[in-house]
Amino acid sequence: MIPDDLRARLQRHGQAHLQTALEQLAEPEHAKLLRELERIDLAELQSLHARRTQKDALPPRERIEPLPYPTIEEDAGEAFIDVGEDAFDAGKVAFLIVAGGQGTRLGCNDPKGMFPIGPISKKPLFQIHAEKVLALNRRYIARFPLLVMTSPATDATTRLFFKRRNFYRLPPQDVWFFCQGTMPAVDLESGRMLLEAPDRPCLSPNGHGGTIIGLRDSGILNRLDERGIRTIYYFQVDNPLVNLADALFVGRHHLANAEVSSKVLPKTGPKEKVGNFLLVDGRCSMIEYSDLPDDWANERDEAGQLKFWAGNPAIHLFDVEFLRKITAEADRLPWHLARKKVPYLDEAGQLVQPETENALKFERFIFDILTQAERWTVLATPRDDEFAPVKNKDGVDSPATAQAMMIAQATRWLHQAGVEVADGVKVEISPLFALDAEDVMDKLRKATTITRDTYFK
Repeated sequence: MIPDDLRARLQRHGQAHLQTALEQLAEPEHAKLLRELERIDLAELQSLHARRTQKDALPPRERIEPLPYPTIEEDAGEAFIDVGEDAFDAGKVAFLIVAGGQGTRLGCNDPKGMFPIGPISKKPLFQIHAEKVLALNRRYIARFPLLVMTSPATDATTRLFFKRRNFYRLPPQDVWFFCQGTMPAVDLESGRMLLEAPDRPCLSPNGHGGTIIGLRDSGILNRLDERGIRTIYYFQVDNPLVNLADALFVGRHHLANAEVSSKVLPKTGPKEKVGNFLLVDGRCSMIEYSDLPDDWANERDEAGQLKFWAGNPAIHLFDVEFLRKITAEADRLPWHLARKKVPYLDEAGQLVQPETENALKFERFIFDILTQAERWTVLATPRDDEFAPVKNKDGVDSPATAQAMMIAQATRWLHQAGVEVADGVKVEISPLFALDAEDVMDKLRKATTITRDTYFK
């Protein structure tokens, strides 16, 4: 039986085909699809589809300024480090991995965090990050919660993966999983909701902006308050180089009483595929690379440098109270539309594998909360030290490029400790051996030359 109000809404919002689908299902599939449809805002879906030919509106150019290049005086840097060290000592930081994606573009269907990235160790991305948190636990004799945001497609597998590996020696009670929400995909032309099974709509994760609602709905914000944790250190699972031990970053954030702090890196070119930090009406904001007009992207200053130079490596600090305030209005975050190829069932119940873009997906982005921050800071970081994204199977931003950057960083750290690495030799440093060059110098005091592939663990 279909409730009269749902039947009316399906008719009113162009989804009458789902009424037919419901009528053809027996229990329990009928009840399952009914539950899914009851929770979907069909009016919102129809309104979003009506925007399919529109690009996200940009503010007028006169309201936009490039982000000034941030600099830090040496004395100030030392003060920031002291405050950051105090925050770590007191266990006032939690670490959040955005890990909702699958490794499809890398040639596997597992959660991306399970992808083996260690150049020698073959450790998966999850292990690299978990061991950084464990190393921080040991360095500061503190306990830092590790928050792992999954998606419906990766949640069960991710939880089981951690459990079978004994949470990589982190206290199980300090590894907190939570799941982001989903949005249905709709047909590009008609706006009709697509089905991936007779009793199941085509659903996709609602974007990294889903972090905010996920933190609220899972109760994690309350748990952080109970632990006296002030700051969430946010990063993406596919970046094995992220520096989680950056006391300067944390200290600067705390001394400024900032609501949001972000790392930025100089772009490699005008249209590099990273978000662009900039100022809108004097407030920190971001525009996606795909939305930045070519003439803006190519603007240069008198020295010939890109005006819009500041790329987004997706490394942020969020004040917990700020996020609590934002969650009260989280539904106001805008939806972003993306055209995708989405397999679906046709009217005969046959699976269709489209060869061209046939559907719209909808996502919210975490950086849309930036403009709501009254107090914010940015910190420039060298690309070679902290940004090695693993997104493509081959070529740029691939496992090969990320592993090369991991080897190069380990080689630099060894050189600083007086250790030479012979040409062509691979070296990898476990976070449990060293979190930074200073750790390496403390552990390797004898000058030597490494002549064969070596994993420091």
